[in-house]
Amino acid sequence: MFTGIIQTLGYLYPRQANRLEVNLAPAAAQRVLADMALGDSIAVDGVCLTVEATVKHGFLADVSPETLQRTTLGQASDRRTAVNIETSLRVGGKVGGHFVSGHVDGVGQLIRAEQTDNAWLLTFAPVEKLKEQWQKYLSPYLVSKGSIAVNGISLTVADCGDQGEWFNVAVIPHTYAETNLHLLQAGDWVNLEGDILGKYAARFLSRSSTDSPPQSPEISLEFLAEHGYG
Repeated sequence: MFTGIIQTLGYLYPRQANRLEVNLAPAAAQRVLADMALGDSIAVDGVCLTVEATVKHGFLADVSPETLQRTTLGQASDRRTAVNIETSLRVGGKVGGHFVSGHVDGVGQLIRAEQTDNAWLLTFAPVEKLKEQWQKYLSPYLVSKGSIAVNGISLTVADCGDQGEWFNVAVIPHTYAETNLHLLQAGDWVNLEGDILGKYAARFLSRSSTDSPPQSPEISLEFLAEHGYG
């Protein structure tokens, strides 16, 4: 479990078809990875990975074919790619953002980034060939002022389409500068995860709506007398 508060940027290199290497700057590696152990979970651009081995200033992680298909990690090229890094939430730790599982629901693309007086307004929409995935796994959980993780960053939906066909987020300058959001260009893909609490609420409501409502007993003089009234 994570909170969507990014600790540092790392740089992603593909090592093999199913293995990735993530390197950090020396100071960041010393700070973030000091208590890392093999088998620990770590979020890389919002994708929960397991540390398989450590290197001088980073770590190695294996990636399943499904993860490569459903996330931007499958786009990693021979050049280094900047990724957001967050270690897993410790018991008693601060939840500064919202609960993020690290299980990406789908991929979107940046449509535009607009600078305002005190924030950056970023608008995202589906990648055309992955539109069905967006509609099934993301659209139902896109609500104005709700939470969403973009590349692992806990953000608040500023506005969205009536059918969840797009959304935008207002990003403060600190978050914009300290994450890989400032590197995005129009058309770039991002990992998206809907609010887990919203998913549970939607699941509960969908089950409730399909269940037959309990039948209320008919209120009559006989019923009242039987239950001690009158």
